[in-house]
Amino acid sequence: MRRGITATALAATLALAATACGSDGDSGSGKSSGGELSGTVTWWDTSTVGSEDKVFKQLAEGFEKQHPKVDVKYVNVPFGDAQNKFKNAAQSGSGAPDVIRSEVAWTPEFADLGYLAPLDGTPALKNEKDFLAQAAASTKYDDKTYAVPQVIDSMGIFYNKKIFKDAGVEVPTTVAELKTVSKKIKDKTGKTGLYLRGDDAYWFLSFLYGEGGNLVDATSKTVTVDDPAGVKAMTVVKDLVDSGAAKTDATDGWENMQSAFKDGDVAMIINGPWAVADTYGGAQFKDKANLGIAPVPAGSDAQGAPQGGHNLAVYAGSKNLDASYAFTEYMTSAASQAKVAEELSLLPTRTSVYSQPGVADNEIVGFFKPVVDKAVERPWIPETGSLFAPLVTEYTKVLTGQSAPAKGAQDTGDAYRKLLKGWK
Repeated sequence: MRRGITATALAATLALAATACGSDGDSGSGKSSGGELSGTVTWWDTSTVGSEDKVFKQLAEGFEKQHPKVDVKYVNVPFGDAQNKFKNAAQSGSGAPDVIRSEVAWTPEFADLGYLAPLDGTPALKNEKDFLAQAAASTKYDDKTYAVPQVIDSMGIFYNKKIFKDAGVEVPTTVAELKTVSKKIKDKTGKTGLYLRGDDAYWFLSFLYGEGGNLVDATSKTVTVDDPAGVKAMTVVKDLVDSGAAKTDATDGWENMQSAFKDGDVAMIINGPWAVADTYGGAQFKDKANLGIAPVPAGSDAQGAPQGGHNLAVYAGSKNLDASYAFTEYMTSAASQAKVAEELSLLPTRTSVYSQPGVADNEIVGFFKPVVDKAVERPWIPETGSLFAPLVTEYTKVLTGQSAPAKGAQDTGDAYRKLLKGWK
């Protein structure tokens, strides 16, 4: 999952892609007169350009080799734009792709809006029982399945082993230790301990969970982000910045964070398996062994990180459902997931893949699998994807000193109650 990453489209622009989409183009039923799959499948991929996109594009080309009469139109859509672009295209009935790589929180929203095709009983859900239960959970809405899990993830602390050795420190296991370790790193090396991304509230969730909090309680339909645990979490992240244990930003967070870490200006960042390939491209990690990964430090109540990931979903208005179902199954098959895990260290959603050669001995996958098993699920409600807009506004204000922690939490809660009609 690339939350907030600024990516660029590959060869095709969205405007050009709209004219080639299965929903608008003459792609037919998806089968030739002999029953062979045919026509066009337009796929919006949201993976990271320059590291992940090449692998996913290669997989799509492999599908074309298996089905030579199918033309897969690959379009890389910047992650930060994809949610609204898909909704706008689906609502207008023009320009939506046949298949979209949907962040897990988008799936129930798209399904609720009627933009996704139900997949129960279709070829897209082949070997459904092989999927991890927590990965499959985000694909369900109103007792139907609207997507297929492609990758699952969570977050951890990435750290520079050389800087830690030079400073004579160990990996922090709690937020309190994080402050102590950061001070020693600053005193011994002049480096800042942690780069805390300030323009994306997904990076706040581990601290919220660490204080025993959550965004909402979907079972009781109660907003909880502004309860005492939420205020405490806002206070914790603000203190990390004020104390000098962390530096932050209000814009270009991904680029600034990755550059600072890859260049050795900071010793730690919080990130997920989606960032490994990009991180290895940094000067500090030409020797891959210099990258260390550990669980996110625990707060005063618990240790936890958010569950994330991506699903593949089929547009309800696609004119090539047969080929779209087959493409979705191919891209989420055990063989495809094994390739993705081996080359990108992204975690499979199929249980069977973890025992395959090249995956079972992958160090990054081996680290993140137990983290994913304990990760905190977000509520799979249609509004989940919309909860981050008001949260990031207040989170950024708190980190940059424009708002006090208590006010930031309260203003977020007030915004949630306007969004979630009838919730307490």
